[in-house]
Amino acid sequence: MQRPAFKHAFTLIELLVVIAIIAILLSVLMPSLRACKTMCRRAISGSNMRQIGLALRMYADDNRGRMPETTHGLPHYRSWVFTLGPYLGEVDKVRICPADPQRNERAANESTSYVLNEYLAVAAVDPFGRVIESFTNLHELRSPGTVVTTFVGADDMATDVSADHTHGRLWFAAGAQEAWGRICEDIGPDRYRAGSRAADQTRGSSNYLYADSHVEAIGAVQVKKWADGGVNFARPGR
Repeated sequence: MQRPAFKHAFTLIELLVVIAIIAILLSVLMPSLRACKTMCRRAISGSNMRQIGLALRMYADDNRGRMPETTHGLPHYRSWVFTLGPYLGEVDKVRICPADPQRNERAANESTSYVLNEYLAVAAVDPFGRVIESFTNLHELRSPGTVVTTFVGADDMATDVSADHTHGRLWFAAGAQEAWGRICEDIGPDRYRAGSRAADQTRGSSNYLYADSHVEAIGAVQVKKWADGGVNFARPGR
């Protein structure tokens, strides 16, 4: 009686070799894939911020150079990002960063992933209410290409609508040693990173929108160097 012919099957050793090869390929490809994903998200966020920059410019042109106001607890429609609504195509898409870990909460709470520079939104006043310093007029900025108007907000900042601005005047209130912690409470200098967050938040980069409407990606390491050197990069004319 003739034995039936059997097709060749993989041996256990061959299967293990194949699995090992696949694992090696994945270990090589995964960092590249994560890096590509990070770059894509940063590019989308950069596009959002460029639209915001153009909207800020048009709003200022229509309002004698004046910048829009922040909420400070007022209704969401008083927030600068909604004030820019007539100048933006789709506010609800533009106001959310695709890499924001709390993007869904911010979307639902009428909040934004981007925060306006306090220096440009609110003038400094003395105890009697007299203005002692103001950068709230976009047309009067001496060097708009060096003035940041909008930052990417911190990952864990509040998700309510009032969290739409920085507190840049307080960043160095306790000295340069404490500044980095205060800065990271307001903005996300390492928002776009591949892999886990570094303990000092210097692994990665973020986008910065300037008053001339250009967007620049800056590494967190560089931003921390400024902070450690006592440079308040939020202040115009520093």
